[in-house]
Amino acid sequence: MKIDRLIGILSILLQQKKVTAPYLAEMFEVSRRTINRDIEDICKAGIPLTTTQGANGGIAIMEGYKIDKTLLSSAELQSILAGLKSLDSIAGTNQYRQLIDKLAVRGGVTQPDNHLVIDLSSHYKNSLAPKFETIKKAIDQRQVISFYYYSPKGESSRQIEPYLIVYQWSSWYIWGYCPERCDYRLFKLNRLWNLQVLDETYEPRILPEYNTQKQLAMPSQIHLVAEFDPAMKWRLIDEYGMDSYQMTREGKLRFEFYFSSQENLFSWLLSFGDGVELIKPEALREDFLMIAKKIAEKYQ
Repeated sequence: MKIDRLIGILSILLQQKKVTAPYLAEMFEVSRRTINRDIEDICKAGIPLTTTQGANGGIAIMEGYKIDKTLLSSAELQSILAGLKSLDSIAGTNQYRQLIDKLAVRGGVTQPDNHLVIDLSSHYKNSLAPKFETIKKAIDQRQVISFYYYSPKGESSRQIEPYLIVYQWSSWYIWGYCPERCDYRLFKLNRLWNLQVLDETYEPRILPEYNTQKQLAMPSQIHLVAEFDPAMKWRLIDEYGMDSYQMTREGKLRFEFYFSSQENLFSWLLSFGDGVELIKPEALREDFLMIAKKIAEKYQ
C-alpha cells in the first residue's frame, strides 16, 4: 500500500538522514519514478525534503527541520523488532526480516537488542512453514480451506473459513468457522495435512472474542494425586512450577492437578517410567496397572 511505503520512506530518512532514490526503489521494490512521486507527496504533506546531485547526493529531510525520530519509544520499538524476528523463525521466509530492515535501517537505538531472542520454530518446521504461509494467504484473500485432520476421535475431512493463526500451548493452531458444525473450531497444524485453498470465498463474520480457555476440548475434571521420586523434581518444576508439589515424610513429591482426559493423564504419567505412582483416583489405578501389564507383555 502506498501509505505504508510513505511511512517506510519517512522512517528511513529519520534514521539515515540521506539516501538515494535507487536505494529506496530497491528497498520497496518499486520504480525510481514511483519513489520520486512519493517524495513529492511527502513534501505536500508538510515535511520538507531536499535532493542533491553528485557522488554524495541523495534525498534528506531539510536541515534544521524539527521532527520526532519516531512515535515509539526505544523500548517499544525494540519489542516490535523482537516480535518480527520471531515470526521469521516459523514463517520460513524473509518477509519479516525485510520489514525489520525498513524499521531498523542502520545500527543504533533501532537495532534489535541481542538480549532477547524469540524462536517459534519447531522440529516440524519443514512441514509447518508451508502450512503457515498457505493459511495466512487464505485469510488475507478470504478463501475457504480444506484439509484432512487426525485427532484422538478419529480422522476426518474438514472445510473451514480461516480467521486466526494461533500460537498457544507450545504449538501452532488455525482457528476458523466450520459450516458443518455451525461453530468456531481450533485445529492443530501438526495434525492437519493435505491442505488446500479452495476457489470458494467467504464474507467475514462478526467474530466472537478469542478466548484460550474456551478452546479447551474438554473441561479438566479428573483430579490427579500422584507421588514422584525426587529425581523427577526438575520435570515438575519445568512443567508446573516450584509450587506444584509438596514433600512427603517419605521424601516423595506429592503432586495434585486436574486433567481433561484419561488418555492425556496416562500418557503423561507413562513418560515418567517407574518414577511416579498414581494415588488417586483409585478407580484409575487398576486401568493404569492394566496398561503397564500390556507393555510388559510386549517385552517378555
